[in-house]
Amino acid sequence: MATTPRRGAPTPPIALAAGAITDHVVAQRVEVDDALATRLRAACTEVIDDATALAEASRDWWPLAMHWARAGEVGMRAALIARPGSAAEVANVVRVCNEARVPLTTAGGRSGVCGASIPLHGGVVLDTTALGGIRGVDRTSLLVDVRAGTFGDVFEDTLRDEHDLTCGHWPQSMALSTVGGWLACRGAGQLSTRYGKIEDIVEGLDVVLADGTEIHTGGAPRAAVGPDLTQLFVGSEGTLGVITGARLRAHPTPVAERRAAYTFATFADGIDTMRRIVQRGATPAVLRLYDSVEADRSYKTGDRHLLLVLDEGDAAIVDAVLHIVHDECARRGAEPADVALVEQWWGHRNDVSALEALVSRDIVVDTMEISAPWAALPAIYDATRAAILAVDHAMVASAHQSHSYLDGGCLYFTFAARPPVDEKDACYRALWDAGQNTVLEHGGALSHHHGVGLNRDRFVAGALGAGFEVLAALKRTLDPNGILNPGKLGLASPWGPATW
Repeated sequence: MATTPRRGAPTPPIALAAGAITDHVVAQRVEVDDALATRLRAACTEVIDDATALAEASRDWWPLAMHWARAGEVGMRAALIARPGSAAEVANVVRVCNEARVPLTTAGGRSGVCGASIPLHGGVVLDTTALGGIRGVDRTSLLVDVRAGTFGDVFEDTLRDEHDLTCGHWPQSMALSTVGGWLACRGAGQLSTRYGKIEDIVEGLDVVLADGTEIHTGGAPRAAVGPDLTQLFVGSEGTLGVITGARLRAHPTPVAERRAAYTFATFADGIDTMRRIVQRGATPAVLRLYDSVEADRSYKTGDRHLLLVLDEGDAAIVDAVLHIVHDECARRGAEPADVALVEQWWGHRNDVSALEALVSRDIVVDTMEISAPWAALPAIYDATRAAILAVDHAMVASAHQSHSYLDGGCLYFTFAARPPVDEKDACYRALWDAGQNTVLEHGGALSHHHGVGLNRDRFVAGALGAGFEVLAALKRTLDPNGILNPGKLGLASPWGPATW
């Protein structure tokens, strides 16, 4: 099956149709001539021009593009793949592409779901997956130095087995994604309420700029030396520089774990209970609230809204956290549910096979994760579901809250539609327009952890307001030739617009 993870290597989301592969996106394409290819081979250990490899390297897990793949299309094919084995080789490749004015799109595990790693104008894909492995561990300071191309499952297994540590970052794409990808799209793991998102975990970065300059950020806890340059590159999706390595904060492997489950009469009651739990200082690793649609679909809970709780760490802290959870759930009239439901979620939390099955049935499906202040979340939940369901051919719209913080949380919407085959792209765009615009109108953020990529680029200027020009100015300063992942984050491309 195409979605069976290949350990330590990118996993294709769905098989490409047999035969010649074509481009779906309409955009100016940049080729790589023989002279530039020769320069790249001198700069880098491995350069690949095989047609099948180029097609695979030019796509990610964007659900819409999975429909294109079934028709023998990718967004846009790269002209060449450069696979450097060191940061120095990354710098060489970037420098060559910058001098030649050739677009360069960095890709790791290619597990993103917004089209961020599609080489929108062809050119070169810089494959970071040869940059793997842990370079060092400071057990006293609980810092881990890791190369950007390290796959998540390999990273955590090594960290736990050899050092008795964890970074606590467990995205659903754990076996599909790399450390560099987590950082590039400002990712979140499923235990983020305890450990934080990746921007809370990272202490410093190694980055190659567009002219080939290598820089190193961070280096000391809570240092006050001007703005935090590390955070400048976190979430930049390869548009401002190429991340080659990182120092991440770690924790001792947890020694205790406790679980609980509850159901609520309304989704709003569940949200308010989560707020009260976190604002009392309790941060369980897992605090997931499913609306009745998702809860019944997966756990057969009828019209009740389901809260799953899991915490891990020091036994005294875990006991205190679960005490607060129980206290707040009781205050809201929640009913205890079978704790085995937590194991049911835990055992299947990284299963991504359902996506391919739905796409194969010509169902347009996707997820939209956003964040918002606690005060705005109930209204966003109601209004966004209603807006999505109002789109022609929409079948279902549901949500769960998967991450909670002192000031708010992340709502994760799932929606599906079955339009006529020739209306898939238009229907998909309409679903996103309805949902995303409603979120923004009600005070929510554009994204919580999936990033922007190509799919969300049309919303960025509106979401950032006057701040968008600051982002554009940073891009012009750090990448004056515009070669780094052009056409993403809503930023202008030297090669013009793209349509899909």
